[in-house]
Amino acid sequence: MFQTLIAEDNAVFRHSLKTVLERRFPRMLIEEAVDGEQAVARGTARHHDLIFMDIKMPGRNGLEATRLIKSSDTGAVVCLVTSYDLPEYREAAGICGADHFIVKDDSSESVIVDLVESVLARRAT
Repeated sequence: MFQTLIAEDNAVFRHSLKTVLERRFPRMLIEEAVDGEQAVARGTARHHDLIFMDIKMPGRNGLEATRLIKSSDTGAVVCLVTSYDLPEYREAAGICGADHFIVKDDSSESVIVDLVESVLARRAT
């Protein structure tokens, strides 16, 4: 079973992302977190193949949450998601161990599907 965590405080974006994933990948198990504390708790409690992590969340930001999760589960693929395409954010994403970086305005369904399919393909090898 392919397990995904969506860590996003914006309910509309979180629901939209979950809807895309459920429609295109019906066998995917999807867990949600609404803030950074939940993201760390859920991300370290069990392995997730893919984590969509918002950078700006209440409690603990997504950069710190990513660093903590990746330190306990190096096999998790983390995609940082943000509204701001700033070079500083991209650099910080790499430093904290994120594998991918997506800007919300650019995150079309095809971008999301391509990312999931690439993770699935790597997992199969």
